[in-house]
Amino acid sequence: MNKNSPKPVVADTTFVQPNGRLLINGKWLEGDAEFPVSNPATGEVFASVSSAGEREALLALDAAEAAKEGWRNVAPRQRAELMHRLYDLMLTRQEDFARVMTLESGKPLTEARAEFKLSCDFLRWFAEQTAHLHGSYAPASNGGFRIMVAKQPIGPCLLITPWNFPLLMIVRKGGAALAAGCTMVVKSAQETPLTCALFAELVQEAGFPDGVMNLIHTTNSASVSTPLMNDKRIRKVSFTGSTRVGGLLMELAAKNITKCSLELGGDGPFVVLDDADIDLAVEQAVICKFRNAGQACVAANRIIVDKKVEKEFTEKFLKEVEALTVGDGMTSVDVGPMISARQRDRLGDTIRSLEAAGGTVVTGGAAVEGPGYFFQPTVIRFDAPNEVMCSNELFAPVATIFPVENAAEALAFANKSDFGLASYVFTKDVSRALTFGERLEFGMVGINRGIMADAAAPFGGTKASGIGREGGQEGIYEFMEDKYIALTVNEAQGVA
Repeated sequence: MNKNSPKPVVADTTFVQPNGRLLINGKWLEGDAEFPVSNPATGEVFASVSSAGEREALLALDAAEAAKEGWRNVAPRQRAELMHRLYDLMLTRQEDFARVMTLESGKPLTEARAEFKLSCDFLRWFAEQTAHLHGSYAPASNGGFRIMVAKQPIGPCLLITPWNFPLLMIVRKGGAALAAGCTMVVKSAQETPLTCALFAELVQEAGFPDGVMNLIHTTNSASVSTPLMNDKRIRKVSFTGSTRVGGLLMELAAKNITKCSLELGGDGPFVVLDDADIDLAVEQAVICKFRNAGQACVAANRIIVDKKVEKEFTEKFLKEVEALTVGDGMTSVDVGPMISARQRDRLGDTIRSLEAAGGTVVTGGAAVEGPGYFFQPTVIRFDAPNEVMCSNELFAPVATIFPVENAAEALAFANKSDFGLASYVFTKDVSRALTFGERLEFGMVGINRGIMADAAAPFGGTKASGIGREGGQEGIYEFMEDKYIALTVNEAQGVA
C-alpha cells in the first residue's frame, strides 16, 4: 500500500452515542422517520437519527417563540454564567466530541480535537462578552433632547449548520445568539447531526431554559427551512454553505424582510511574493489546502507564486504533499476521506477539466481504492494565470499552482473571482504586505499565515461569499438590533 492509501489499521470506532431524536422545548421527541448516519472512512452506517418535517419544524419555532421573552430578559451576567457552565461541561467531553466528529465527517482525530479547542474558545469568548454589549448616549446635534441607542435581541433565529466543521459552526452561531439573548431553531447538516446533538445535550445539562435551543435534523432541508422562513416569527437566519443555497435563502428572507448572515463559497487565493519566506509559505500552504481534506471554504484554492521563487516553492511543496498520509481519521493520518462517494467521484471530471485547460498533474490525481471515500492529495500546475479556476471552488484535496510575473499580476489574478471570503499573502516586507492586503477584494486576509480563525475576529466575506460576520463583537451584534430612543430634556432646568 503506498503512502497515499488508507492505512491498514483497524480503527477504534467506539463512541458515546448522542441522543438521536429532535430537541423541542426541552424534550427529545421522535420524528416521523429516521435516517442513517454513515462513516465516510468506511461507508458503513453507525447510527441513525430522527428526521423532522414541517410539523416538527414549526413546533420547534413555537418553542423558540414561547421562550423568547423570558430569555431576552435574563440578566446578562446570568446568561454569561450559564454559558460558562456550558463551557466547563464541554471541557469534560473533548474525546466524545472528537470521536463523534471524526466518525461523522472523516476528519482526523487531531483536527477534530483542534476544532473542539477552537469551538470552546469561541464559547468562552462569547460568554465573556455577554455582559459587555453596550449601546450609546449622546446629546442631539442641535440640543434639546438626548440620543440613546440600545442593543436588543432580534428574536427567534434559524441557524443552519454545515457538515465540514460541525461543532465550530453551531458554537459560532449559537454562542453568539445566546450571548445576544436570542432563542433558536438549529437545523443540523444531514451528514453530521450527532455533533450538534451532543452540544444540545450539554446545553440542557448546563441549565438553559426549555425552548432556548431547539434542534432538528432532516433529509429534506427545504421541507423545514421553507416553512420556517415563511413564518414571520423567524427574525434572523444564519447559514453556512453553498452560494446557490444562500441565494435561495435570501429569496425566502425577502418575503418577511428577515435579517440574513450568509457565509458562502470561497476561492482562497494564496499569494507567494518574490521576497517571501518560502519554507513558511510551504508549511502554511499545506495546512491551508489539505486541512479537512481541502473541504473548507477558506482553503487555499489558487496558489499564486511569483516566477522568481515558483520553482523552489513547488519543489518543496510537492515534497511535503507527497509525504501526507491518507486514511481513516480514527487512526494516525494526515488526510481523511471526502464526505461522500458523490463528492469524491466528481473529482475525476474536475481533474480532466483542469488538464483540458492546460494544467499538469504533478502528483496524485486519482481516487484511492478501498472502503471509504478517499482521494490522493493532488497538485496541478499551470504555466501562467488561467481563468479556469477563477470563481471555481475545489472543496477537495487538490491544489493548483499558478506562476505570475510580478506582484501586480498576482493581485489582479487573485481578485479575478466572484468570491471574496479568505485570501493569503506571503512577504517579508510589512509595508508591502499591508498595501497588498488592503487591495485584496476579500473579507479576510492572512499575512504570512494560512489559519486565522479567532474568537475575537469577525469572520466573513464579500461579493458571492456572503454577508454578515461571525465571531468578534460583530458576530454577536448580528443577532441584535439598534433601538433609538429620543428623550426630551429641559437643558436649562438642571442649572436654574
